[in-house]
Amino acid sequence: MKCPRCQAEMEEVKIEGEVINRCTQCHGLWFDEFELDDLKGKPGSESIDTGSARPGQKPNKGDRIRCPKCGEPMIRLVDNDHPHIWYETCEICSGSFLDAGEFRHMQKANLLDKLKDVFAEMRGRRERPSIKLSHAVMRKILQ
Repeated sequence: MKCPRCQAEMEEVKIEGEVINRCTQCHGLWFDEFELDDLKGKPGSESIDTGSARPGQKPNKGDRIRCPKCGEPMIRLVDNDHPHIWYETCEICSGSFLDAGEFRHMQKANLLDKLKDVFAEMRGRRERPSIKLSHAVMRKILQ
């Protein structure tokens, strides 16, 4: 499989009974349907996110990417728990691509993350949802 961000080859990484694809160049992560939800919050799963978050911050300003599985354009989503984290999801196959460092940041919240969230909400004039739905549930609602 080719990385949707940089087109480099992706390698398979096994963790917690799941097989995740990681880019050999930019270290972005591809999660098939439900894998992101299954691994999010599991202690130690952040070990698959080996890349630096700094290069991953630049692509969010770039063009949209295409799904490495079906080739369709992916949509950009914001993580409910960390509004400063944007990632891409395919509406067709429900896979998700996270830039290097994003999955690791989803796994832990610290004071700096809370401040980033506040500024993201102020900048976007968004209010935090009163009900937090998982990515999988949101996908089902939107279908």
